[in-house]
Amino acid sequence: MEDEIKAEFNNSGFIFDKEKEILQKCSTFCINFKLTPADLVSSWEIYYLNRQINGTVVEDAEMDGFLGYLQSQQKVAIDEKELDLHIYSSRDVDMILNDEDEDIKEDVLGTPPPFKSQNHYPEPSDSTPQTIGNISSGKPSKLATPFGRRTDKLVVKFSINNKPNTQNGKKEDDNENHEDDDVIRKVKPGKRCSLIVHGSGPEIGCRFMYDRIEDRFNALENRISKYATALVSSGQYEEPLDPTVSSQKIIFTVGMIYCDGEGHLNEKSTLLQSSAEHSGGQRVRIELQNLSQFSIFPGQLVGIEGINPSGHCFIASKLVDSIPLPIADDANLPPAKKQALDQEILSVGVSGTQPELSVIIASGPFTTTDNLLFEPLRELLAYASKTLPQLLILLGPFIDSEHPEIKKGTVDRSFDEIFRSEILRRLQDHVEYMGSHARIVLVPSIRDANHDFVFPQPAFDIHPANLRHQITSLTNPGIFEANQVKIGCCSVDILKHLSGEEISRNPKDGKLSDRMSRLANHIISQRSFYPLYPPAEGIPLDFSLAPEALNISLIPDILILPSDMKHFVKVLPLGERGEEKEQVKCICVNPGRLAKGEGGGTFVELNYYGNPDTCNASIIGI
Repeated sequence: MEDEIKAEFNNSGFIFDKEKEILQKCSTFCINFKLTPADLVSSWEIYYLNRQINGTVVEDAEMDGFLGYLQSQQKVAIDEKELDLHIYSSRDVDMILNDEDEDIKEDVLGTPPPFKSQNHYPEPSDSTPQTIGNISSGKPSKLATPFGRRTDKLVVKFSINNKPNTQNGKKEDDNENHEDDDVIRKVKPGKRCSLIVHGSGPEIGCRFMYDRIEDRFNALENRISKYATALVSSGQYEEPLDPTVSSQKIIFTVGMIYCDGEGHLNEKSTLLQSSAEHSGGQRVRIELQNLSQFSIFPGQLVGIEGINPSGHCFIASKLVDSIPLPIADDANLPPAKKQALDQEILSVGVSGTQPELSVIIASGPFTTTDNLLFEPLRELLAYASKTLPQLLILLGPFIDSEHPEIKKGTVDRSFDEIFRSEILRRLQDHVEYMGSHARIVLVPSIRDANHDFVFPQPAFDIHPANLRHQITSLTNPGIFEANQVKIGCCSVDILKHLSGEEISRNPKDGKLSDRMSRLANHIISQRSFYPLYPPAEGIPLDFSLAPEALNISLIPDILILPSDMKHFVKVLPLGERGEEKEQVKCICVNPGRLAKGEGGGTFVELNYYGNPDTCNASIIGI
């Protein structure tokens, strides 16, 4: 066999650096993977091209990588063979259920004819609708993957129950039937939710990496000026003055927190930069010892009362780090782009009823690190087909650039092909099966290998035929309304970045604040999805690209901030509004990651009833 392998390599123009060792390994590969020498050399040529190996020398150092490639190809082949099922559309289901001829029904179920479906992509190797007969996808995976062998499935790790579950077009006993012999069942139509997108994010296909120092300066200066204007407009503070001028008089000033040096912020290295209008953009050191409590980070906008007796150090006596945001009605919304994706624009609210919404929220990665089978995504869609949420929100990364196979370049498809076949087609099959009431929102990530590496980030360029009102892509970050429930989302891990830069002091009475709530509160109080500046390493922040895209123009009812930090669902108090001192609150959600390493992660199922205080939410392990 070794002679045959050598001949095949030579015929293809390859030579060896360590011939004996390589031929022994290749012979073992042929035996283990049941390959002929010709098949082995063909696989090597694909691996050789994917890795962009220079020259025609087959090196012994590449054998381990070649082995990994053969193993991944074997997994895909096994998956295609064992999971070669027909993809039933809703039309197929109706035809089968309404067919009174048992013989014809058995023939349809056993060997389905080639129906002309509306799928615009090739038949998948596996996708969500193949689990239609087994709605919970409860039968264990036939592949020997760690995810398929897991024992804890759909375990509730945390829950908030402020109101009993409503029907939402589903019955509880529907959730209990997980048996494999559950053939196809018809999905009962639910109530379709409205969807309106707010904001002025970057356009699809926009040019980026063209920001200048002037753009950065103007963006930061505008943030300071708007923050100062908002504080003064509240009527609680006077016009800000220059903090760099020495004075024995207590003054009020507004500026941005900076760190004096390259390291992390601390009390001795805290600087304040006021606006160019008030101080010419100069910075002054801040003394924080007189403050009983504070929470600050670089890039934070603050209002400070204090004195500067020497002109070199501003001694703070009071720090203001938030402004109550008004809940914007449609009439008060800024003239930013407001795109209605429904022709019906929902009568909820017009009739006086409270907004309600059932939603499932999940954040990538959507496949485990040991393969690209996207098993967690398949399980999630199976769960969604069982629980019938009105809205499914999926945040990237979808094709994770940090995935080992993506980083090594061992995949034999383009990133866009993987996205469309493994992600988009699964979602299309899901909504076709669920019916016209199902809606999906996609939010990209800067870790998506198939998308623009820039932040803020344009939406995915997807136009699924006949489903564009059911599958929608947003910018990153983005704000939208579903059934008049305002939802803000950002897939960049701002919580983790703030956690590494923030410094704080707890009050002397010993009451410890919830750190995650405090970090999430900064996002809304700063009116920005990414208030940290300079940005964390690896964040491609572009100030020339839609400068208003990071702004939070209204208080969201639900704020989605996926993070590598521990998953949570929290109700954040944001202050009082109006003469009646109405409490303004927001639900902040970190759904965690759907896939973690070789195992499953978490997602969030949330039912919203009118306001953040009346909702049910569960964090579920996949």
